[in-house]
Amino acid sequence: MDLRAIGMGLAFALMWSSAFSSARIIVAHAPPLGISAVRFLTAGLIAIGLARALGQSWRVTTGQARMILIFGVCQNALYLGLFFVAMQTIDASLAAIIASTMPLMVALAGWLFLGDRLPPLGIAGLVAGFAGAGLIMGSRLSGGAIDPVALVQCAIGVLALTFATLTLRGASSGGNVLMVVGLQMLVGAATLAPVSVLTETWAISWSWPFVAAFAYAVLVPGLVATLVWFLLVRRIGAVRAATFHFLNPFFGVGVAAVLLGEHIGPWDLVGVGVIMAGILAVQLSRMPAAR
Repeated sequence: MDLRAIGMGLAFALMWSSAFSSARIIVAHAPPLGISAVRFLTAGLIAIGLARALGQSWRVTTGQARMILIFGVCQNALYLGLFFVAMQTIDASLAAIIASTMPLMVALAGWLFLGDRLPPLGIAGLVAGFAGAGLIMGSRLSGGAIDPVALVQCAIGVLALTFATLTLRGASSGGNVLMVVGLQMLVGAATLAPVSVLTETWAISWSWPFVAAFAYAVLVPGLVATLVWFLLVRRIGAVRAATFHFLNPFFGVGVAAVLLGEHIGPWDLVGVGVIMAGILAVQLSRMPAAR
């Protein structure tokens, strides 16, 4: 892992984690599913336009088409759509912490159902990671700071992303990275738009914070972070790239505290530290398999 890869990994973790704070602003001004569909449509069209300008083809392989469909539905529609709905009632910091358990869920599911080898360090990391998440949930539930329905929505979203990650592990975007990113965004938009029409009332409270947050969500976490992730995986492999997920709880909580002024309690800090250690332990335990 060279300095360029480290820089890309740090940038990805920060951009990915900041998405929850921008989403918290967005859903305070617009219907969550509808605005998510608009976001994916905008980001998808931009990505496809850039891809065509760079000479990337519309034609995709069967494997790429499968990736586009599964990630479009599971990551964009289910994971991000449900998190946008949930963040109407829960803090961005908590959403980031829940989402950051995804690497733990992937490792656990692979170990239990797919026969993946998980050394003692990885098992200890799983225990620590889930214990840290439980510590945060327990402290916030006891204080009445969590909406149980929103918590379930986030859990379903993480499970959807876990399923997509396990289903498509080892898949490659090939040379059409931007085209694949753009098309999967359009799949997310096409999935969420009809649901929004049937279930939501369209009313947007226009303000400069909303416009800025929406533009940021489209360009940075939506487009740039996804592109950086694909390029990072191509450069160092999925296992090594996933190691940077251990920074997501820290960045997610930090950005929410600085940007939104969210209160971070002492048990939150302890839990975040434990989750980070758990994720890092799990990813390091799996590292030899990437060699």
